[in-house]
Amino acid sequence: MGTLRTILYYIVIFVSTIVIVASLFSLVYDVSYWYSKVLDFPRTQYLIAGVACLSLFGLVNRKWNKASVALTLGLLAAILIQSILVLPYLVGERPVPEAAADTVDQQSTVGILIANVLIINEQAATFLNIVRQRDPDMVLVMEVNDRWMRQLQPLEETYTHTVKYPTDNSYGMTLYSKFPLEESEVMFFNHDDVPSIHTQVQLPSGKSFWFHGVHPVAPVPKKKYPDNRGEKEVALGDVAKLVAAETLPAIVAGDFNDVSWSRTARLFEHQADLRNVRLGRGLYSTFDANSWIMRWPLDHYFVTDSIRLLELERLPAFGSDHFPMYARFVLP
Repeated sequence: MGTLRTILYYIVIFVSTIVIVASLFSLVYDVSYWYSKVLDFPRTQYLIAGVACLSLFGLVNRKWNKASVALTLGLLAAILIQSILVLPYLVGERPVPEAAADTVDQQSTVGILIANVLIINEQAATFLNIVRQRDPDMVLVMEVNDRWMRQLQPLEETYTHTVKYPTDNSYGMTLYSKFPLEESEVMFFNHDDVPSIHTQVQLPSGKSFWFHGVHPVAPVPKKKYPDNRGEKEVALGDVAKLVAAETLPAIVAGDFNDVSWSRTARLFEHQADLRNVRLGRGLYSTFDANSWIMRWPLDHYFVTDSIRLLELERLPAFGSDHFPMYARFVLP
């Protein structure tokens, strides 16, 4: 029993040290080092590990000295750091208010499904079935190439308005809509081969809003695909400028390749004066769909302050490394 306790004691110290160091370094942000961005991702994991280590350390620690007190204070600091950023999603206020379905004009609502399908994924039929069952008004599909475009062609029977830009670099994007799209434009910001879709959507009620579909590049270095290693993520900044200049309500959605509590995402939210749909409702972690442990929210909806929320749901997996997301909004 004593041996097991000693082993557990050193394991707790080892894990605690990692949590403390990672939490402290996550406060230091330098765009020159991609791993300083990645440290933002697993804050939920840091928080859970920190609470677990603090509880276990109290059980296995035999004597309190300066080292054990320092470790305890370090864990408390790590838990505080992570709680400040993560807990608002679980117990905080909701900046995007709920709308009661029986009190809204259904002609002024829009359901939007977003999905990073994973370019090498072969389960297009499963994805099409998810779309048919959920029956959204708009579908934003990311990581589409020509093969995916052929497999998604049945959607065009229902979604007669489209904006398409498939690529072979995992950043292709297509928007399907039941509603008319006006002034549609595919834009490129800090990468000439990474598209974003910007369009005005007209609802059956006659109301209109701007939709911005985005998929900024990932911070992790990749030889085959674009990345933003060593660069500021200017794409979101440029989208923020578009939204800030618009007079109509706006919805920005897509795979941000970033958690919504990151500095980049929070700066984008502030610059565009947008509201994060997740806050106060839950994490809705969408990546990695193939892991039970290392998951975090990367696929987001941000809306202007006049928009209300009817539904928010993470949909079933379909072979991609991302879960699809669905949200239904009410326009003012």
